[in-house]
Amino acid sequence: MRHRITLVWLRQDLRLHDHPALHQAAQTGAVVPVYIWAPEEEGRWPCGAASRWWLHQSLKALDKALREKGSRLILRRGPSLKTLRTLVKETGATSVVWSRRYEPAAVARDAKIKTALTTDGLHGESFNSALLYEPWEIRNNAGQPFQVFTQFWRKCQATKEPAAPLPAPRILQAPAKWPRSEPLENLRLEPRIQWAGGIRAAWTPGPVGAAAELKRFLGKALVDYPEARNRPDVSGSSRLSPHLHFGALSPRQVWSAIKKKTTAGGHGLVQAEERYLAEIGWRDFSHALIFNFPHTPERCLRKHFDRFPWKPDARLLKAWQCGRTGYPFVDAGMRELWSTGWMHNRVRMVVASFLVKHLLQPWQRGAEWFWDTLVDADLANNTMGWQWTAGCGADAAPFFRIFNPVTQGEKFDPAGAYVRKWVPEIAKLPKEFIHRPWEAPPLLHADCGIVMGETYPWPVVDHKLAREAALDAFEQVKR
Repeated sequence: MRHRITLVWLRQDLRLHDHPALHQAAQTGAVVPVYIWAPEEEGRWPCGAASRWWLHQSLKALDKALREKGSRLILRRGPSLKTLRTLVKETGATSVVWSRRYEPAAVARDAKIKTALTTDGLHGESFNSALLYEPWEIRNNAGQPFQVFTQFWRKCQATKEPAAPLPAPRILQAPAKWPRSEPLENLRLEPRIQWAGGIRAAWTPGPVGAAAELKRFLGKALVDYPEARNRPDVSGSSRLSPHLHFGALSPRQVWSAIKKKTTAGGHGLVQAEERYLAEIGWRDFSHALIFNFPHTPERCLRKHFDRFPWKPDARLLKAWQCGRTGYPFVDAGMRELWSTGWMHNRVRMVVASFLVKHLLQPWQRGAEWFWDTLVDADLANNTMGWQWTAGCGADAAPFFRIFNPVTQGEKFDPAGAYVRKWVPEIAKLPKEFIHRPWEAPPLLHADCGIVMGETYPWPVVDHKLAREAALDAFEQVKR
């Protein structure tokens, strides 16, 4: 058994620690780690531009980590099945292992590949690397998937606690001869777009960046998390989402680190632990939903919402995308997204609500924009978040809950620091007008160098009228 060669097919599990497939392969002989770039196999959802940038950096970091273990990363282009079969012939591998994915296109593709490999006489095996609990493990008493998070999470908490994370292999046995690898640059993952520099300045993809973010969060940020998590003007969130999506960090590693910190820190951290681990639970919940309801990336979970009378308007959509709606809290979020590839979660809810309820634009258009511009673009999380906001998904916010972008800004960015950073053209306004610049006196506009409609736009819609129109549209759906 020690001379067995195993292909470890990597996808969204780009790490060495807590990697069940890699761990098993390392126990049985030589290991050939391979990443296959096959965007055409992702259905309607190939990697967006920001995700491709992150993937490029992550693959580079993983190859470095593998070489420190005496191994290397083999890069190839798809199709995946054909490429795996080619690599089997080139290496003499008898086994192919990988970490499971839960998106509709990936599930269908992986099932076909496993069947084909078995037909070829090879051993093909998949492992849970991305979740605390598998979608089929958490069911209600009738054996059906949950559609309410509190019930889902209660069942998770009553289930056996996640296992301790696995250590990274001390060394990885190399094959007698390495197969050819594509140069990373040939995959053309790095986008030639103006905002790549902003993303590069904001993030360090890979295990080093993930470890640094986790260390920062386990410091003062975790203690303050229950309150600070809603404040985009402070560093109160974990910022671990892109590291979790691409697998530089596993949820079991996060779970274990939080538990150890709480045990050492006493009762003061218990509330923070419960609040944050529930967010990791939401991630499991979103993956369970997309696995059990594979139509949801394109269509509403609540089918009657398919009749909603949206009013598509390219002008309004563009104003929202560019952060030119005239509502500073919304505009700050959209500009943060464009500059850094990320947006604070509280602001995500507000800008999403504004698009679907103030502007009556289909939630799918917002999901598509987030998909292309977020470094943590995850199909399960993105789908659930947009359907939750639109009121058409599982555990959804009621449609009549319409965030007021002014009062949301005043509550969660009370001094206006977040808006001043991302909407500098109104930064000189005092805090009583920073979230409602159109109400400032003309003389104050002049003193602050603001010309409404020129240097900063008037609101594209009136909040009160937009709210009434949204409620009228919702009544049409109910009828």
